[in-house]
Amino acid sequence: MIAAIFALIGFLWGYSLARKRGGKFLDRLQYGAGFAIALGLFGTILGIALARFIGAS
Repeated sequence: MIAAIFALIGFLWGYSLARKRGGKFLDRLQYGAGFAIALGLFGTILGIALARFIGAS
């Protein structure tokens, strides 16, 4: 669940960054996808670390 939230935040962040830099629609989607993948991966690693730390199986 954490990974999905981070991926959504990453997409919105990347999309808005590309819009601010004057990118076209496909540029915005590409930035959004790249940021979503990066932050989604970070969220996955964070979720695994939290599960191990808390002790959930």
